[in-house]
Amino acid sequence: MLAVYGLLTAQLRGSETNVSELECVAYGVGHADEGVCLLLRLGPYRVLLDCGLTDLSSLLADPSPPADLVLCSHAHADHAQGLLALHQAFPALPIYASDATTQLLPLNWAETSSSHAAFCQALPWRTPVEFFDGLSAALYPAGHLPGAAAILLSYTPPSGGPPQRPYSVFYTGDFFLSNSRLVEGLPLEELRGLSPDVLIVDGSYGTSRHPHRRQQENQLAERIQRSLAQKTSILLPTAPLGLAQELLMLLRSHHHFTGRDFTIWVDESIAAACDAYLNILSHLPTSVQNFARHQPLFWDERVRPRVRRLRSGQSHILSSPCIVLAEETVDLEQYTHSDPDAWMILKPQEPHRVVHEQVPYPHSSATETYLLAQHGDGPGTTQLIHNLRPQHVVFVHGSPTYLSDLTGLDELHNRYHLHSPAPGSTVELPIGETFVQPAAPEVSYEGELTEFNEIVTITLPNAIAADPRWQALADTGLIEARWQGDELVLRGLPQRELLRPGGDRLLDWMDANSPLRNCCGNCRHYRGQRCWNMSSPLFEFKVTPDGFCPVFEPNQPE
Repeated sequence: MLAVYGLLTAQLRGSETNVSELECVAYGVGHADEGVCLLLRLGPYRVLLDCGLTDLSSLLADPSPPADLVLCSHAHADHAQGLLALHQAFPALPIYASDATTQLLPLNWAETSSSHAAFCQALPWRTPVEFFDGLSAALYPAGHLPGAAAILLSYTPPSGGPPQRPYSVFYTGDFFLSNSRLVEGLPLEELRGLSPDVLIVDGSYGTSRHPHRRQQENQLAERIQRSLAQKTSILLPTAPLGLAQELLMLLRSHHHFTGRDFTIWVDESIAAACDAYLNILSHLPTSVQNFARHQPLFWDERVRPRVRRLRSGQSHILSSPCIVLAEETVDLEQYTHSDPDAWMILKPQEPHRVVHEQVPYPHSSATETYLLAQHGDGPGTTQLIHNLRPQHVVFVHGSPTYLSDLTGLDELHNRYHLHSPAPGSTVELPIGETFVQPAAPEVSYEGELTEFNEIVTITLPNAIAADPRWQALADTGLIEARWQGDELVLRGLPQRELLRPGGDRLLDWMDANSPLRNCCGNCRHYRGQRCWNMSSPLFEFKVTPDGFCPVFEPNQPE
């Protein structure tokens, strides 16, 4: 990919197009638990986009400020948790965000006094603000979270020097096109045809395709309703800000739960974020403001289901069945230890994060995943790109595998310069009047096929083992091959599949009456072209709908 960047730069500089000084330094790109922090160089200016780092050593290596100003897209920790330390190191460094974000940011530093946390200056919506001569920015709602902003940066070179045209960068932060319970989606109609030179976009879900938002909510509500009907309590571990409030509003307003006699318990950290939402009520959708005029938005003892705060050490007061919203990093055993079989743990699907590896879930309680997306899926991401029509697209905020799926789309790399920078790398973004076709990303491997007596050998280059998906394929060293049309499909056989008792493995899979009855496409854990069964060796991997798995569960209970 670096060779492609160099080739593009040489071709553009060798043509008669205008080349602008524009590059992006990726301090953090949102891989796994790493936050997002990007330094954008526009001509003589340096703009820091978000600061979600826990380790700021790369920004503090020099005694002078790392940027001329900082723009924060929204208040989630993976985009904002390093801002306070950055402000303390460089108090004169200006930091800007939307009004709602400035009020939600202190939740990242609950132990810090509000006087020290109120360092961020508010910017208006849709109004360009000039910070320096020729450099301005305008904020647009990005969906995802109240106050979340997509940022349009514009730079106009000064007159008097070599002729250069103005250029622009559009940074989405985390974006969501659909309306959710507490946030309206990104207004795509306002941005259509914007044609920024560079689009820096969130690619959290890669190329996955999600059901409609209301369908996701209904699926989750039906799953919770079944558990409550069986007198099973629900434990919902989640981040304190954003998804937790969406879940609470869903539980309060969905027709499956209105008027039901049970209690929703909210732990202290999530309750603090709920209180912060009450302070930004004017920034929430009109429907939510109307709801709040007739009954409390969150805390309500009068209307069922009841919503109550759960103080630390009060888990003994829980009565079954109930629903508990708990901060995802706490020890969940405190809620389930007395009767593990009486609990169902529902974990959100967030493929760019590895919460299940950070905090172990109680093995004695049933655990499932659900989808209530807060980011754009693959079709949403490509829709945004095609509507904005940039020259360069920089993908951040997603696992390297998911982002490589996006950069491998023919419909994108045939029309745009695509980049997926690694942490610590610098991406040059040469801007020209004409489009120079970049080389397609490497997505296939050439090998050799050899027939010898009764053995067929397929040899592939060792570079294929660098892909993180290789470990799942090579788990046991055994593979299964099957024809799919004129193509031969290979898949690895994991240990748990080989060790499963009960006779011949293939005969166990195949039902003589219906060979495809237990295929992945009919499994209730198959969503967005990936497996979301935490018990499956294919968990979070892309699978074909006609594949098979030893832990298959049907879409509808038989």
